Amino acid sequence: MSLTFTRRRAAAAVLTAALLVPLSACGNDDSEKDTGSAKASGAATGAPQANLTVLAAVSLTDVFKKAGAAYEKKNPGTKITFAFAGSQELVAQVKQGAPADALVTADTKSMNGVKADAATSTVIARNRLVIATVQGNPHKVDELKDLADSKLKVVLAAPEVPAGKYSKKVLDAQKIAVKPVSQEPNVRAVLSKVELGEADAGLVYKTDAEAAPDKVDAVEIPDAQNAIAEYPAAALKQSKNAEAAAAFVAWLSTPEAQKILQDAGFQKP
Repeated sequence: MSLTFTRRRAAAAVLTAALLVPLSACGNDDSEKDTGSAKASGAATGAPQANLTVLAAVSLTDVFKKAGAAYEKKNPGTKITFAFAGSQELVAQVKQGAPADALVTADTKSMNGVKADAATSTVIARNRLVIATVQGNPHKVDELKDLADSKLKVVLAAPEVPAGKYSKKVLDAQKIAVKPVSQEPNVRAVLSKVELGEADAGLVYKTDAEAAPDKVDAVEIPDAQNAIAEYPAAALKQSKNAEAAAAFVAWLSTPEAQKILQDAGFQKP
């Protein structure tokens, strides 16, 4: 395994430190002062202006950057900073009191772990697994059972990560024993291993593979053998911008936000 328990704890500690200092808004001028306490309404939707920090599952990285830009355009005076990581790491940050306004995880179990710290959650998207292979699929990986080949270097997300849980679920259901060369702290780390040729194949979300079409090939997994990932979103009770946080979470279910998510390959909630 490429990451020991100690290294994963160290990574979580680094994320904690990062979140406890001011974060720059994604794609925005950092010179503007914090307007989190402002009560003025955004011109387009009536949402209060605020500087929001949103903790989000790493598989949302690309699409949330687009969604955040669209929301800021719709709500002048609002800035959104995203902190992306594995859902299990984000949950740990919430429990440790890291400053944040909303949370979006890649599974309902992770969100349920912070029920006491979050408002009622809403599933805003769904996803599914695919097999990512080195571009050109030189090892001819066609189905799940091919991952059991001892000659194949397979990488998976760690079992405590949502993508790792989904992967274990589908492999166990098909009684397929896979011995990964490494177990990674999040699904994007799995994708990176395949992109770099450090692994021949790995299980990732469909949207992750679609985000790297020139670097990996995606082998579809039949519905009957697959697992559906759900992405719940919730405002955090510790937020100092409660109304603005709730407004952003609600916006994620609007037709505008849903189009952005579905254009990126996510399924309807």
